[in-house]
Amino acid sequence: MGTDNQCSTRPVAIVTGGTRGIGAACCRQLAASGFTVGIGYRRHHEKGLSLLEEEGMEGFLLQADLADTDRVEQMVKEIKERTGRVDVLVNNAGFSINNIMAAMKLSDFDLQRSILRGTWYLVKRVLRLFMLRQRSGRIINISSVTAFTGNAGQIPYTMEKGALDAMTRSLSKELAGRNILVNSVAPGFIDTDMTRSLPEAVGEALLAAIPLQRMGTPDEVAEVVAFLATRGGYINGSVLHVNGGMYGG
Repeated sequence: MGTDNQCSTRPVAIVTGGTRGIGAACCRQLAASGFTVGIGYRRHHEKGLSLLEEEGMEGFLLQADLADTDRVEQMVKEIKERTGRVDVLVNNAGFSINNIMAAMKLSDFDLQRSILRGTWYLVKRVLRLFMLRQRSGRIINISSVTAFTGNAGQIPYTMEKGALDAMTRSLSKELAGRNILVNSVAPGFIDTDMTRSLPEAVGEALLAAIPLQRMGTPDEVAEVVAFLATRGGYINGSVLHVNGGMYGG
């Protein structure tokens, strides 16, 4: 378990928001694919430790509050000291502050926006310190079906996810010819702590809108992420939808 203060001989994948749900599933899938995994967390340190210990993963923990760019800078320096490389960056960290437009506070909007700002800064630093020098890499942004369908009461969240997809399309053009691929994965409604906390009536309405008549699993999203991280060499600037038929793109 773990790597410390050495240049990794294995490819390295960094997953923000890597201790729960889709992020934890991505960490497991990438570790199974041969990566040393940097597990980014904001609060759930113990869940990251259990991933490393119970799953027997090769990896390490990274405290990563994306709202704090100073902390992001420190995190990138820590990655450099530990592994000396980043081959895959999965931008999964995020949360949703829900309220209708008329009732939402400006401070809530700014907090939601800070995740997008921190993700932008993390990508910038990973590119400059690792991928551009390596002339290789994969950047995978975790978006959402709601960026395409919209969702009442989630305007800042849908704006954030839509912006991630816009970054995917533009950054893929900037990096064309550098052997660095940039793509998004847009999950639909996935069986995670967030969806389990929804009121029963809301959950039933969601299921009715899914042609497969069930929520997806974190592993079903992570399988697509692992594919983009290891194969899919001619997929670039794309959004891959994983939503049971809710939206086809």
